[in-house]
Amino acid sequence: MTSKQKTKFVHEGRYVAAVEVLIIEDETSWSPYLSVEDANRLDRVRAALRVGDLKAAASLGRVYTLEPVAAAQ
Repeated sequence: MTSKQKTKFVHEGRYVAAVEVLIIEDETSWSPYLSVEDANRLDRVRAALRVGDLKAAASLGRVYTLEPVAAAQ
């Protein structure tokens, strides 16, 4: 079994959070997968962003604001 760190992005509304998680790889058909703790952390970040609790979301990852960009034609 090996594990490597990866950044997962959680998008909700006009915000996105970058959360560091461990991806676990092994010989099972479920591989690669997240630990229960990391999956719960991603769920908590999504819930915090959904209600606008940026302080809670920022305690679990880096939070960014998305802004539309006008495309030149």
